[in-house]
Amino acid sequence: MLAADTLRSWGLPHERASHVVAEPAANAATHGRLPGRSFRLTLYVVGTTLRIEGTGTRGDRMPAPQAPDVMAESGRGLLLVEAPADRWGVAEGRFPRKTVWAELGFTPPEPASSRSGAVGD
Repeated sequence: MLAADTLRSWGLPHERASHVVAEPAANAATHGRLPGRSFRLTLYVVGTTLRIEGTGTRGDRMPAPQAPDVMAESGRGLLLVEAPADRWGVAEGRFPRKTVWAELGFTPPEPASSRSGAVGD
């Protein structure tokens, strides 16, 4: 998954984030697109918080958590975002856009050694 590879390259934990990324991306691709318009997945870090945003081009129906029918094959998406996220929500953009976002706190990685030169030189 490109998002997990990106988080790894940033030196950030990616296991919990991978679960959160998958749901808004899948929903935006499946339910949030209009013909000829795609969706956007955005990852960014502010301090010790990773923010994940999935933006679709259909703003006619705002997602809301629901108690899924035990026999239903869908309807659990926001529960899958809510469980690992510290905070999450839905934001309306310029019509016809909507964004499902989630924030995950993390412990910053240890800084790399700042020593220069090789040992023994």
